[in-house]
Amino acid sequence: MTVALRAPANRVSRRAIAMWLFESLIGLILIVGVTAIVAAQIDGKGWSWVPDWLAANVWRLPVAVGLILAPLTLIEPFWRYAVHRWELTGDVIYARSGWINREWVFVPVSRVQTVDKQQGWLERLLGLATVEIRTASYAGSSSIKGLDYDVAARLAEDVARRAEELRDDAT
Repeated sequence: MTVALRAPANRVSRRAIAMWLFESLIGLILIVGVTAIVAAQIDGKGWSWVPDWLAANVWRLPVAVGLILAPLTLIEPFWRYAVHRWELTGDVIYARSGWINREWVFVPVSRVQTVDKQQGWLERLLGLATVEIRTASYAGSSSIKGLDYDVAARLAEDVARRAEELRDDAT
């Protein structure tokens, strides 16, 4: 019997878009800022190892980096929202994530050792949470980010309860 790979049924919260956008903007600001600092260090120093054409136009470097990365910064959160999904079935937690590379995770509930709910400061501000699912496998743990806080709490409780039930059935 062959089972078709399908998208998990549940989307993450739409507020996850705001979280990912804010994180991307912070990254963009840091990268352009570091590029501007490097450009300021090169500007007018007459370093022999810096080509003349670059030294004369070094101010263009942070502008070019910003122009290249800005569209990615704006696209990434929406793309991630379209991709990130999760589902809890009777015996498997199924999650899909990523925006450049895709990751499909199937975690047998019977293998779950711990389930944690986490909230960073930005998640707390937006009413979101992350559910971290740990198993004894070499792959370590899996996480589902960008869930509404209440959904994350309910999912963590459901997984823990179902894992306990499946362990009790095995004895």
